[in-house]
Amino acid sequence: MLQNYCILKKILLIRFSSIGDIVLTTPVVRCLCQQLPEVELHVLTKSSYQAIYAANPNINKVYEFSGNMKEVVRRLRGEHYDFIVDLHKNWRSWRVRMALHRPSASFPKLDFQKFLYTKLKIGKLPQVHIVDRYFKAVEKLGVHNDGQGLDFFFGEGDEMHYEDLPETFRDGFVAVVIGGQHATKILPEEKVVEVCETLDCPVILVGGPEDAPRGDRIVQKVGKNVGNSCGRLTVGQSAFLLKLADAVLTNDTGMMHIAAALRKPIVSVWGNTVPEFGMYPYLPQGMTPSVIIENKELRCRPCDKLGYAKCPKGHFDCMYSLDSKEIAEKIKAGLSPGFCGGTSGN
Repeated sequence: MLQNYCILKKILLIRFSSIGDIVLTTPVVRCLCQQLPEVELHVLTKSSYQAIYAANPNINKVYEFSGNMKEVVRRLRGEHYDFIVDLHKNWRSWRVRMALHRPSASFPKLDFQKFLYTKLKIGKLPQVHIVDRYFKAVEKLGVHNDGQGLDFFFGEGDEMHYEDLPETFRDGFVAVVIGGQHATKILPEEKVVEVCETLDCPVILVGGPEDAPRGDRIVQKVGKNVGNSCGRLTVGQSAFLLKLADAVLTNDTGMMHIAAALRKPIVSVWGNTVPEFGMYPYLPQGMTPSVIIENKELRCRPCDKLGYAKCPKGHFDCMYSLDSKEIAEKIKAGLSPGFCGGTSGN
């Protein structure tokens, strides 16, 4: 309990990657800062994700890991931490904890339960979001979840305005996230085309450079009212695009969690992964839940906790069986009246 750590002065939080997982740690970061205001909070993360934590005003210092474990441990030892919060829980974070020889705690990762679910289809996963599991790592400190959801902070150069967009999109648009780290998490190109055609309103495609060719093909097939931002913006600028959007359609990917942090109406589509893994959009208490579209009838699903380059069965029914018209209607239901058939009044 808190009284056992009343002399805490400095805490190290470890989360190496990736974008979505880092955003999911922000409630713990916020609550540590607010509930232990005298404590200095540092974070250790990969260099490629340093900017996300650096923009967070609740963090005092960010240490970057770029592959040299000895060097980063040497630097961390000089900080003399009172406690380590491990929100990655892999061999690398364990090495850091052992090298620093400081009191520490982690969270239940549930890898064995995920193995049972993906390989044997034995459902033993608790109905607990990963954010709530993260809070187990700070339980000893007396820190509790405030129920205020995720945070995302923009850095210098991230801000965008409607005036920066082509005229077609200045009166509102739906953001469609077409990217993802694994192909079996991504809504197929033809399905995106069908959704865009059914929506019949301005759509901006969001993704990384690797998604740009697919985005161009979607624009060519749909024609009017669709723009492709993939590979043309930084992560922060893409996130600001979500902030400007009226609603977000997304795969199970990092941008889904950024959209949740920005309190956007979200429709998420799920392929080889399932919400039961505890990684669905995490919204503040009292906010209308996001809409989840998935095929619960497939016996082969979930096939992996992360994903594959292609469907192991060859059919990819977890995505191809989803109803494009249903997806479009769910998006419209979250839009304001008067825009693209919206009815929500948000």
